[in-house]
Amino acid sequence: MDSISMLLGGLGDALTLTNLLWVLIGCLLGTAVGVMPGLGSSMAVALLLPVTFALDPTAAFIMFSGIYFGGLFGDSTMAILMNTPGQASAIASTFEGHTMARSGRAPQALATAAIGAFVGGMAASVLVVFFAPWLAAFSTSFGPAEFFALAVFAFFATSSVLADSAVKGLLALLLGIGISVIGIDGVSGAPRFTAGSPLLFDGISLVTVTVGMLALAEVIYVACRERFDPTRSPMKASGRPWLNRAELKEAAPAWARGTIIGLPFGVVPAGGSELPTFLAFGLERRLDSRRRNPRFGKGAIRGLAAPEAAGNATTGMAMGALLALGLPVSATAAMMLAAFRQYGLQPGPLLFDRSADLVWTLLASFFLAMIVLLVINLPFAQLWAKLLLIPKPYLYAGIAMFCGLGIYASSPSVADLLILLVIGLIGFLMRLADYPLAPLIIGMVLGPLAETNLRDALMSSDGNPLALLDGPIVWLIYALLLGAIALTILSAVRRSAAARRAARETSADVSV
Repeated sequence: MDSISMLLGGLGDALTLTNLLWVLIGCLLGTAVGVMPGLGSSMAVALLLPVTFALDPTAAFIMFSGIYFGGLFGDSTMAILMNTPGQASAIASTFEGHTMARSGRAPQALATAAIGAFVGGMAASVLVVFFAPWLAAFSTSFGPAEFFALAVFAFFATSSVLADSAVKGLLALLLGIGISVIGIDGVSGAPRFTAGSPLLFDGISLVTVTVGMLALAEVIYVACRERFDPTRSPMKASGRPWLNRAELKEAAPAWARGTIIGLPFGVVPAGGSELPTFLAFGLERRLDSRRRNPRFGKGAIRGLAAPEAAGNATTGMAMGALLALGLPVSATAAMMLAAFRQYGLQPGPLLFDRSADLVWTLLASFFLAMIVLLVINLPFAQLWAKLLLIPKPYLYAGIAMFCGLGIYASSPSVADLLILLVIGLIGFLMRLADYPLAPLIIGMVLGPLAETNLRDALMSSDGNPLALLDGPIVWLIYALLLGAIALTILSAVRRSAAARRAARETSADVSV
């Protein structure tokens, strides 16, 4: 009851005209920055941090939270329409979301993303208010062995379902892990896989790989496809900007499952919302493969609904972890932690006692931000979809230009632009050879997490590899992994048997 009364008091403060204005400004800025490839909410917070010193702390953090949530909405918009995610958290949304857009269902895809983000964000906000202490205690049970097991689970469980060929999926995964270890080793200081070039000493950033693989490779691929097959019909931007009853029935379970997957990751420092979005997507694809008529690869609404809900659920819980524990579990949360310290505030349990008015007003603003973002994005889904009506030469030339601008803005170096071009060409060749891009991105995202925690676990146990199997959570994760592998093998055997039966029946019909 104390939480409810405090939340109602914070809601009264958040509903003032001034604070509502800052919620709106933050949501608009976050959405605008999110649509730019290579940029994100963390960069927006970093750029605006000096500006907000003239603001009241409550107004500043209300705006920052709007930017945080709005950035995810903007990322998803361009991921769906242009196959160009603004941040890694929107990568999983490109797989089925962009397919929906290409089949003329862009408004429905954007509506699915907006509602999923709303559902996940609202659920997280409720849990932050009522159950943050319990979830914070759960996060303390994760150590290096648990994080390494989680990364291994994500490697194999998602790579096996994100590719039609397990071999191609694993090869793409290994390529992504290989890219992630390029540069100076943080422990030994030795250069790894740099070929002696100083340009690679800092490694290859995830932003460069994401933009190159998903955006620039798509531009090159579409340009070649249009050159050799100009009769292909263009993407359509028509359609209703809402979901009908059948689509809501299809998406609702995925929203719920994605939210459940995303919530725990908000208080676990696993690097942000990339991992839960991939896990949510992999689960939906696995469930879809058991259906009579699988939809994945054709624009499955569940393949978009689950990652969107998971990403926003993680983001909402990350804000709770920042306030309750002072634990930044993402880049944007780290920037907000710096902002708190600039104002002389230290997030953690004492913040609720010393600055209760700020905390509860900020928590109340989370709910308002979700509503404002839904109001902003849902009605304008069809307007955003009109971007697809731009003639393809101008559209893809603009995407290529923004890819270069986004990379140069995040790292003003000509070398990064050259690396972007090379990564784009590699992505183009992978598309031609029918190699999946998703496992490569997974390896790139989770490779550093796995390596760091593997080292920490071994160093803390004097090199004893059995430390990687210590703890009930580790055993549970590996048991789930073995179960996922067994289910994958079983489903492959069943598909093979069904294909053989169909072939025999066809040959029997022909002989008759």
